[in-house]
Amino acid sequence: MRDLYNLHNFYNKGKNSKQLNNRRKSFGYQVLGFGAGGAAAAAGNDEGIFGYGNTGSSAEVSMSNKVSNAGVVATDVTGVGTARYQLASTQYGEDKAIFGFGTTGGATGKLSMTNLVSNSGVIATDTTGVGTARMGLSACSFGSDQGIFGYGENNSEAMVGMSNKVSNVGVVATDVSGVGSSRVTLASCEFGGDKGIFAFGYGPGHEWQSISNIVSNTGVIASDVSNSGTGRQNPGGCSFGGDKGIFAYGYITGGSVSTSNLVSNVGVVGSNVSGVGTAREVHNGACEYGQDKGIYAYGGGPTNVSNLVSNVGVISSDVTGVGTARHMTSGCSFN
Repeated sequence: MRDLYNLHNFYNKGKNSKQLNNRRKSFGYQVLGFGAGGAAAAAGNDEGIFGYGNTGSSAEVSMSNKVSNAGVVATDVTGVGTARYQLASTQYGEDKAIFGFGTTGGATGKLSMTNLVSNSGVIATDTTGVGTARMGLSACSFGSDQGIFGYGENNSEAMVGMSNKVSNVGVVATDVSGVGSSRVTLASCEFGGDKGIFAFGYGPGHEWQSISNIVSNTGVIASDVSNSGTGRQNPGGCSFGGDKGIFAYGYITGGSVSTSNLVSNVGVVGSNVSGVGTAREVHNGACEYGQDKGIYAYGGGPTNVSNLVSNVGVISSDVTGVGTARHMTSGCSFN
């Protein structure tokens, strides 16, 4: 049953069928829309970056693609660090980012290494891992300048719920005991200016989850909350509008979807919004850009199309792909 939570085309054809944000600027602005209530919201990061992934032919990659402050995806940048997929990433330190964990394939190929991203979008070489090696996890920021990795599957092929905080200088802490239901292939994003949320995923009972777990502004993960949106695996999440978030795309029984769910500035996950763009699994393939907007990119079978998210949470139609088509990549913001 484990193959249910993996990208089906890759694992049916690949080498292992068992395998599976916000910079605090010095100014604010008014954001109206879902859950905002007209309150002022802090600006986010200006640029984004997508890194790593798998090309769908048993080929892990480490290349990256920057996203400009206008939402334009750049061509491939030569990879730095260990090629891997099903990793996670988050911003930290107000203007930098970190990629972490993932797998190189095989039952025991999970990793705990990390790679820092500078405020100009340069990815650093591997840093020795801290915390349990795992894949299929997710990450988000909290407290304006810190981050957190959570959940995933370990090298014993067990779903876990532990988390690892990231300090404001990019240091990953040791494991914190899990809170909430253990699961994999979930998504996460920031909301409310200084808090985060993990949501959706695939559970140990072979079910698609519609639960969420809020992360406080001190990095404490709360217990499960039931969502109104359709349970699914491999969606992506990002922030928009300064203080809200969005989850979109993923896989349910019967195939991939393009459904989205908005997250209010108090962390409430909204009901389904009809999908826009190519239905696909994106697995953390989303990030903030332009201080108050978002972008989904890559994923699927695989593809390199992207979809912009406006500052009121509206997803646009497909944009012709740039960069190497791949899935199980990860995106985060910087600068």
